[in-house]
Amino acid sequence: MSDDQTRVQEFFTARAADWDTRFPDDGPAYAAAVAELGLREGDRVLDAGCGTGRALPPLRAAVGPSGVVLGADLTPAMLREAVRAGRDRVGTLLLTDVAALPLRAGCLDAVFGAGLVSHLPSPAENLRELARVVRPGGVLALFHPIGRAALAARHGRPLTPEDLRAEPNLRPLLSGSGWRLTSYADEDTRFLALAVREG
Repeated sequence: MSDDQTRVQEFFTARAADWDTRFPDDGPAYAAAVAELGLREGDRVLDAGCGTGRALPPLRAAVGPSGVVLGADLTPAMLREAVRAGRDRVGTLLLTDVAALPLRAGCLDAVFGAGLVSHLPSPAENLRELARVVRPGGVLALFHPIGRAALAARHGRPLTPEDLRAEPNLRPLLSGSGWRLTSYADEDTRFLALAVREG
């Protein structure tokens, strides 16, 4: 396992047990972000870096019983919490790195990534891997239940121009990785960037 993977696992393992209790009011924000994906009955969707699986219930509601919902995460402790919360009943959980997904090319209609970009060791390469598993015209949602400025304040650090989620940085990053940014919102109450798989 790479140093980056080890660092991510250590960070989230230490926080897994109380993750959901630390952020108890995020459910409506997740549901609203999922609604903006425009999923349809029967669609196939991946929650990349799913953590405790908070997006899985709204994703399942969006694609219905005939759809496919996958949750992929690198940290076993987070997936254990997802199971403890019963979210494995609405989606299939995969212990895997989103940088090397065990999925065939073009098999998905959409990818949802909450708080994902800042934890990717090689963002351009990793976003290309997400593009690989999504059909042309499929959608990517990069989400956080609070905006960039509020998140920086929560962590006691300044908001910097180098932040990958800043639109001037994110747009070319996505473009070089097989995605076209179609919508961008960075507000106190949420961050949501939507992109379409090109090709």
